[in-house]
Amino acid sequence: MKPFRPAARRTLLWTLAVPAALAGLATPGRADPTFDTLLGSWGGTGTYKLQDGTTEKLKCDAYYTGGGSQLGIAVRCTGQTNKIEMRSKLSANGGALSGSWEERTFNASGDVTGKLTDRSIKLAISGAVGGSMTITYDKSKQNVAIATEGTPLKSVTVSLSRK
Repeated sequence: MKPFRPAARRTLLWTLAVPAALAGLATPGRADPTFDTLLGSWGGTGTYKLQDGTTEKLKCDAYYTGGGSQLGIAVRCTGQTNKIEMRSKLSANGGALSGSWEERTFNASGDVTGKLTDRSIKLAISGAVGGSMTITYDKSKQNVAIATEGTPLKSVTVSLSRK
């Protein structure tokens, strides 16, 4: 078999490359991520940790409402000596998030900004409490991690399953 001449080689490469490039252009763009996977009732357990090292186990229920680019969150966690009742309203614009939060037991509130992907929500928390919150999820389970600054509460971690 004779090797390809340079001109024939270029023609072969263009013949293969152009349809592949056009196929990539014809592929519809990826849809913006939505909150739909989270909607519904969830329950599980977790732990909170205070700055002094004290920890306490929690039992939690979470409810997600809305859908598409809007999400309402209600989380209630109860421990032996404390409880947490957090609510949040989030809006997505593409993958960018904004919204508000409130913790009803301690009467604290503020704003959130962050990023939404198909499998996670990452938030920066500001207001009466500063920190971060990450929710990783699929259709049947999720993990929530909250880290705070400037308060006795250092962190909260919760694993939830769909009810």
